[in-house]
Amino acid sequence: MVKKGISRAPHRALFKAIGLSDQELERPLIGIVTSQNDIIPGHINLDKIVEATKKGVLISGGTPLVFPTIGVCDGIAMGHEGMKYSLATRELIADSVECMVKAHGFDALVFIPNCDKIVPGMIMAALRLNIPSVFVSGGPMLAGKYKGEAVSLSTLFEAVGSVESGKMTKEELKELESKSCPTCGSCSGMYTANSMNCLTEALGMGLRGNGTIPAVYSERIKLAKHAGMAVMDMVNKGITARDIITKDSIMNALTVDMALGCSTNSMLHLPAIAHEIGFDFDIKFANPISEKTPNLCHLAPAGPTYMEDLNEAGGVYAVMKELADIGLLNTDCMTVSGKTIGECIATAYNRNPEVIRTVDNAYSKTGGLAVLSGNLAPDGSVVKRSAVVPEMLVHEGPARVFDSEEDAIAAIKGGKIVEGDVVVIRYEGPKGGPGMREMLNPTSAIAGMGLGSSVALITDGRFSGASRGASIGHVSPEAAVGGPIALVEEGDIISIDIPGLKLELKVSDEELAARKAKWQPREPKVTTGYLKRYASLVTSGNRGAILKSSADE
Repeated sequence: MVKKGISRAPHRALFKAIGLSDQELERPLIGIVTSQNDIIPGHINLDKIVEATKKGVLISGGTPLVFPTIGVCDGIAMGHEGMKYSLATRELIADSVECMVKAHGFDALVFIPNCDKIVPGMIMAALRLNIPSVFVSGGPMLAGKYKGEAVSLSTLFEAVGSVESGKMTKEELKELESKSCPTCGSCSGMYTANSMNCLTEALGMGLRGNGTIPAVYSERIKLAKHAGMAVMDMVNKGITARDIITKDSIMNALTVDMALGCSTNSMLHLPAIAHEIGFDFDIKFANPISEKTPNLCHLAPAGPTYMEDLNEAGGVYAVMKELADIGLLNTDCMTVSGKTIGECIATAYNRNPEVIRTVDNAYSKTGGLAVLSGNLAPDGSVVKRSAVVPEMLVHEGPARVFDSEEDAIAAIKGGKIVEGDVVVIRYEGPKGGPGMREMLNPTSAIAGMGLGSSVALITDGRFSGASRGASIGHVSPEAAVGGPIALVEEGDIISIDIPGLKLELKVSDEELAARKAKWQPREPKVTTGYLKRYASLVTSGNRGAILKSSADE
């Protein structure tokens, strides 16, 4: 498009200005999209992944050209106004890639993400562009070691609460701080980044090991070379992103999500990915899938195993083989390898049934996520069921109502939350936040104070993949648009029934109607800049917090 013919002589001159030869211009131009930067631990090694990918492209006859995207470290953004920007970057990433590719006429793309919103943002872009595309992530961090136990970032967040409650000293916290994140890579448990990188494999957009090979392993470098080779094979065969990501492959990903026990954030990103192919993904799809999908993995924070353990046990493909053997996957879906899912997983096997449990010995017969509905969440809410202790699967308690994350944390750390309470944090949704902040600090504080088995937390915001306990997020409609969560009053009894998929406010319809009549919208928290524009366009959590366009109105 930008290289051939007399009229493109000026274009070729500009390509030659960056040092390209005629021979290089005759080859397919392969965009290498990287989110490498110096501030995100999962991204500081991406320069090595880029170089390896370029070698793979060159080996197979392409011309690689690198360009960047932005990225946010959710851990560093946690607990302050920075978290308002995290989810909002997903759309910026998708838009920026679309702009770069359309402007410069790339023939194909290799995407190199690693952390939370970058992965889905890049997948969204790949689907919009619908050209040959392969993903190769930077890989997960190795778990840390502290007093003979494996630890991770979630351990550290919870340790802060332990110091506040006198269960840990500041000196111990300092030592843990130095040991919990020992290498580069995406944080070592089944948090959002690793969830999405694993689901990229399940979608067919990443090669085997994309989600699990540790960042510091040489095998990760080899994988990047193979990704570069794979995209050239796709170019030659005319395979594009929408040939791979279909309704069937998205439902495959949702099934794998349930088996792995992925982050609740996947229930924002899968609908957003589905939207790019015109698939109206209802989060309530999760429940019938969950009912028939066993939960096979309990990686941190749900259990004591980490991504390196999952990799050694056979990785995502071993989990998929367990599921395919009982007929839960569509094995005819295409992958970037040029093979079907069935062909890819044919040789996979479970090397460690303690890490990947067999179907007959599953952690539970139902999947890792559940969507709860009721008069408190008419459009749904999401909970990581696999990370909830048994005694909190069914719970009733009085509402402790807070209109911001900061107020809730102050109450928790101030000892004002007691056993049995249901903490409600509202006006933190996509529009009300704006930006739908993660509530890792409050959930960690609850766990660190020793209340994880007796206190629930409900919010129209969202949770980190590192959150555990009865943490119910994405309550829709959100408070900012007058959803029922805006009508909850201090002391109201809230009923949580996770097996029954119910979230109810024990208040009469008449009383709720009376409260609704008195409710008034709040003044926006942010009135300038990108977040103002984001708040005006963003939809609810149950729709994946996608942005409205004229077609969506």
